[in-house]
Order: sequence, then structure tokens, then C-alpha cells
Amino acid sequence: MSFVFEISLLLLLLVTAAGAILVKDLMSAILLLGCYSFFLSVVWAWMGAVDVAFVEAVVGAGLATVLFLLTLFGTQPKDVRLRRPPPPIAALIGLPLLGVLMLYAAKDLPAFGDPASPPSVRISPSYLQQSYQDTRTPNVVTSVLMDYRSLDTMVETVVIFTAGIACAFILRRKTL
Repeated sequence: MSFVFEISLLLLLLVTAAGAILVKDLMSAILLLGCYSFFLSVVWAWMGAVDVAFVEAVVGAGLATVLFLLTLFGTQPKDVRLRRPPPPIAALIGLPLLGVLMLYAAKDLPAFGDPASPPSVRISPSYLQQSYQDTRTPNVVTSVLMDYRSLDTMVETVVIFTAGIACAFILRRKTL
């Protein structure tokens, strides 16, 4: 059952990404990108990265979609159709080759959920065993995000906040 769900999510991601690239109407492209971000947040949640899923849902599916729509509504009607030149031949050949190379390199990664993988053998046990002694926090996830990786979490928060402020400045209108 989970294999069918994972394949369905992968297909939804591929279809929405391809649709957002190929569609000519900007409104449709924005809505497809919002769907793509939503499906990607479901993928992150399914993989157990709930914090990443939450950020993707809020920023990708929510905030970015709203900001794109606000920007689109602020344009002239003649500007809502995309005019693109055809992609270069090098991109049409190089990008699929890069994808095949990445799939080939992915064979060397440990299997998802493998208890013998280096993070499961070296890092996870120390977090699980020493978390309470080091942080005095009973929740291991909270101690990892807010104590062990606090600088990373703070920088992610600053990036999201800065992006929101920048979008607010870009989209604000001056009244005369």
C-alpha cells in the first residue's frame, strides 16, 4: 500500500512540475506550482521531515502562491501570456544526462530507513542517548532542532522572514 502511495506522489509531482513548465497561461502556472509545493510538502511529511513539510506548505504552497497571484493581478492583461523561446539543444540533451547521472550516483546512498547507515549508527544513537542530559528537553525532535541544530534552524527562520519582508516591500503600492 505504501509503495502505491509513494509512486502516486511521485507521479503527481512530475505531472504538476511538467504542467507548470509547459502551460502558457500564468494563472495556470501559478496554481500548478502551488499544487506542486503542496504535493512536495506531503512527500516531506511522508518521509518524516515534518519541519521541512511545514515550511514547504507555508512558504511554497501558501505564501509563494499568494504573492505570485498578487503580482499577476498587478500586471496588465497583455502580460499574462508567456512568450518563451524554445529551449537550447544543450539543455535538452544535458539535463536528461544529468538526471541519469544523479540516478546512477543514488545507488551508492544507503537505503531509506537502513539501520546500518552511517547516520543511524553514529549520529542517531548519540542524539537519542544524550539528548536529555545535554539539553534538559524531554522531546528529542525539539532538542535536535532547537539545541543541536539551533543555528541552522535560526538561519532558516531568518531566510523565510527576510523573503517575506522583501515580498511585502516589492508588492506594496504607494497611494497618491
